[in-house]
Amino acid sequence: MHNTGVTSVSFRALSPEEILQEMVGAGLKYIEWGSDIHAPYTDETRLDEIVKLMKKYDITCSSYGTYFRLGITPMEELPGYLKAAKKLGTNIARIWAGKARVEEQTPQWRQEMIELGRQAAKIAEEEGVILCMECHPGTITEKKEYALEMIEGVNSPNFRTYWQQNPGLSDEENVAYIRMLKPYIEHIHVFYLPNEEKRSVGEGIDSWKTFMKEFSQERTLLLEFMYDGRVESLPGEAKALHQIVTG
Repeated sequence: MHNTGVTSVSFRALSPEEILQEMVGAGLKYIEWGSDIHAPYTDETRLDEIVKLMKKYDITCSSYGTYFRLGITPMEELPGYLKAAKKLGTNIARIWAGKARVEEQTPQWRQEMIELGRQAAKIAEEEGVILCMECHPGTITEKKEYALEMIEGVNSPNFRTYWQQNPGLSDEENVAYIRMLKPYIEHIHVFYLPNEEKRSVGEGIDSWKTFMKEFSQERTLLLEFMYDGRVESLPGEAKALHQIVTG
């Protein structure tokens, strides 16, 4: 059975406690805290409060969703993010790999990303944290071959990736992406975005069941946003997520 949860950035307008309360009602047990609004790495008081709230509601932090971006964010900031991840009780920190569309990603640029990835991975190894790239257009992960090149080039057990459906690809192409990167995929962000249109995950159950057939080992699936932006939709989206993970 896979784990199910939600990203806190799904509900930027809610407080951490309000999010946890909604999660309990929806039967979700794992959360990825975002570093932008709910859990800034510089706010230790807030981090301590979140830890207490997670214990209160029996929710586990699956990961720390940082906005640390290789090639843009100063490397000196990375240790702060990693320490915050550990304070929240997770050894997974999501990062972003550069900022460029695939047609702009020259061999030189990709090599620069690999070198930065090696530096970041070394810092992560020292902290006992695993870095996972956000699988997102506009980064090196936009093309599966470049994502694999990045991971193999960094060559560290502390450097992996997330996966999420690329709405610009067919189901078959998304499956091909999974098959190429599967050994390195940690968590999965879940949404349904056919033709760039936000739709309920419940409408994409068949596609998602096809994707999940590729994963034999346990993964954590995190709802990334509500299709209509409303927290009231969380129970329905969570129900669809549970249907996906139960096959």
